[in-house]
Amino acid sequence: MQLQKNIFIRSVSLLFFVFLVENSFAQYQYNQLVWADEFSQSGLPDTSKWNYDRGRGCPQLCGWGNNEPQFYTWERKENARVINGELIIEAHKEQFEGAPYTSARLTTKAKGDWKYGRIEVRALLPKGLGTWPAIWMLPTNNHYGNWPKSGEIDIAETVGYQKDTLHQTIHTDRYNGMYQTQRTKVMPLKNHGEQYHVFAIEWSASKIEYYLDGVKTYVFEKENNTYSVWPFDQPFHLILNMAIGGNFGGKKGIDDSIFPVRMKVDYVRIYQ
Repeated sequence: MQLQKNIFIRSVSLLFFVFLVENSFAQYQYNQLVWADEFSQSGLPDTSKWNYDRGRGCPQLCGWGNNEPQFYTWERKENARVINGELIIEAHKEQFEGAPYTSARLTTKAKGDWKYGRIEVRALLPKGLGTWPAIWMLPTNNHYGNWPKSGEIDIAETVGYQKDTLHQTIHTDRYNGMYQTQRTKVMPLKNHGEQYHVFAIEWSASKIEYYLDGVKTYVFEKENNTYSVWPFDQPFHLILNMAIGGNFGGKKGIDDSIFPVRMKVDYVRIYQ
């Protein structure tokens, strides 16, 4: 009798565990791989897939709108290279074209543009005071006007002054960082700076679902058809970059002793 009871308890426990797993982990709706970079060839990033955003940004050297001090270089292995199956984006403390730091910002614009799908990136985001690495998306054609009217999807951001913390954020005309109304999920990121994680979104005509290591973390749902809250019915492209300082990353200063500092990307995969 006791043996039967123990078997019953173990069976119930197993079923409960399976229930938790099935309800915690993603059942992805997009499964056809349409674009990927596994970073299997060493050297500069593949120019058939990646562009470089260059310089200080904006006509008036405005630090890409965020008062960031770095200079984004191009075709310079010190700042962006593929080695041992990984993309390395590396920031340096150095004088370059009038800027005190260098880094890189890679985009897929016109080489990888998608409307809906699953965007998945396995990466190690660095820690260190002043760092601001990001995996994010912008509209390719700004159908509704310049930022934030055409939207922004921040798949993953960290800032060095927040330990083990991940930001997943949506910007639109109504919900944007200029007015502190952006829609953001702030959550723990285990072993930030030491462990790889899989950052992903599932983007459909009605919602954008966020995932961390296969677990759904946040859902931004379409409230209505106005572009001010849902401009996400147009193609977007992917951006990988590591900013230094700026309005968000530099709120508590920059520790110059951390350089050089690396963001590592194992793969990028797009499914539709």
